[in-house]
Amino acid sequence: MQHIDTIVFDLGGVLVDWNPDYVYREIFPDEKERKWFYQNICTPDWNEEQDAGRSLQEATELLVAKFPEHEDNIRIYYKRWEEMLGGPIPDTVEILRHLKFNTDKKLYALTNWSHETFPVALQKYDFLHWFDGRIVSGEEKTRKPFVDIYKKLIDRFNIDPSKAIYVDDNERNLFPAKALGFTSIHFKNPQQFKKALLESGIELG
Repeated sequence: MQHIDTIVFDLGGVLVDWNPDYVYREIFPDEKERKWFYQNICTPDWNEEQDAGRSLQEATELLVAKFPEHEDNIRIYYKRWEEMLGGPIPDTVEILRHLKFNTDKKLYALTNWSHETFPVALQKYDFLHWFDGRIVSGEEKTRKPFVDIYKKLIDRFNIDPSKAIYVDDNERNLFPAKALGFTSIHFKNPQQFKKALLESGIELG
């Protein structure tokens, strides 16, 4: 195994708890209704277009025009977006803290995130400033799992993938990283992540 000198983190679901349920549970107490809304109105595919650079206003107006009967609930999505942030995932933040302040590893973030909402998280969470660099999909006008965003990460920060780990909670996003030579970790929980880092030769104290 190559000596690992770099660790690249996904953010949502790894370091930051984000879930639209924190808002929509109140609007749709019935889980079936709530799932129907996510599957048919404010869908993951719709949300990913904002991650790839589409403006929140354009995204909202597009859905309102298509589903006028759901206008109020559509507008709530970005009006109350900050309430969808559940906070840090503490045990993963502690792993990041140790890597930052007790090792010589280079640390980067590669995240699918709207360029309009990411500054909210940056202001709320100090640990997002611990990285040596970050790639935010909305700023780059592309997103994971498209390979060009991984190549931007490699080129911008001069990363040797054969000496780097990439961690993401979405397995789909691991395949391009693997193809480019990263050791990949499918994040399931902080304890499993810590174990995988130890198995990759990362000392965590």
